[in-house]
Amino acid sequence: MEFNRQISNVEPSKSVTLLTKTKELQKIDPKILNLTGGEPDFPTPKTICDTVVAELAAGHTHYSDSRGDAQLRARIARKLQEENHAPFQPENILITPGAKYAVYLTIRALINPGDEAIWLTPGWVSYPSIVEASGGIPVAVHLKYEENYRITAEALEAAVSDKTKLLIINYPNNPTGQILTEADIQALTVFLRKHPDIYVLSDEIYEKIVYDQKQIISLASIPEFFDRVVIVNGFSKCSAMTGWRLGYLACNTTMYQVVLKLFQHSISCTSGFLQRGALTAMDCVEETEQMRQAYEKRKNLLVKGIHEIPGVELLTPAGAFYAWVKFDTDMDSETLCNDLLDKAKIAGVPGIAYGEEDCVCIRFSFAASEDVLRTMLERLKTYQTTHNDL
Repeated sequence: MEFNRQISNVEPSKSVTLLTKTKELQKIDPKILNLTGGEPDFPTPKTICDTVVAELAAGHTHYSDSRGDAQLRARIARKLQEENHAPFQPENILITPGAKYAVYLTIRALINPGDEAIWLTPGWVSYPSIVEASGGIPVAVHLKYEENYRITAEALEAAVSDKTKLLIINYPNNPTGQILTEADIQALTVFLRKHPDIYVLSDEIYEKIVYDQKQIISLASIPEFFDRVVIVNGFSKCSAMTGWRLGYLACNTTMYQVVLKLFQHSISCTSGFLQRGALTAMDCVEETEQMRQAYEKRKNLLVKGIHEIPGVELLTPAGAFYAWVKFDTDMDSETLCNDLLDKAKIAGVPGIAYGEEDCVCIRFSFAASEDVLRTMLERLKTYQTTHNDL
């Protein structure tokens, strides 16, 4: 039996595979520090949980509107208008079981077999795989560490062809923690004006986790690009709701009809009682800020600590909860990850998983306690001074 070749040829998710493997190893060796995951270490705020318990008690367990809860869509539209300056209406919002499924729907709706989608590296591991599973061709634009992974119109232009249908961006970025700067916006503006038929998937899942009073800019706030920007977001990262699987996309009316048809034939609807929890989450401003402040404190701890370790450097994150650490070594990132796990009991994700080919980087999550991060720094310092080929 020959299965679908487009799906069969896709590699398993390296980050998910590594996270699962590390959890299994921790059962054997509890000393292992698992810094591979992209999951908040905080509990879901109680008010959100209380809402869902009440919804269950009230018997709200049946099919819901395939588009999503009307109140939730209205609340998200208001948020996009007021916070992101993107004039989406409730009828432009589709509630999905996780932001990842919103990414999938967007790519499936826009990509025909043989079409190309540009993605920026380092970037989330699933973007190119979903493009390939859709019959498309992912084209990587390799941004440079020494330039703080800034976008240039020249780099984008070198990747474009008459088959390019989509540009995928993710800010704050996983894995680097960088955010869009005014210079990045200018480069994107030049590129998109030159190519008026290319859509943009803007993955903004980490938008509430930013540091040093930085401001987030959404491309959908620029009127001339609004109709061809698809915003993807959700509740996993900023509301500590990873297991709830709640996300959304916002797009123009014509595209909406396409994604809605695929959604109806594949998922039918997102859980109604969980959506009521998401509605509560929209107003958990204080809880979200408390988590952000904790991440910022951890970020500062890592920035200071890593700068004191020989042979490594950290690209200071402006957002998200990842430390993107560059190593001065002859090993490749995958070999280095295995060596760190074996000798220092530290688990991270190799940079090659995110498309980083020019330097040796590892992504460490700081969605972990300060005690865990201090232990990680101590072990990393010992490893660098005793095992590394400096």
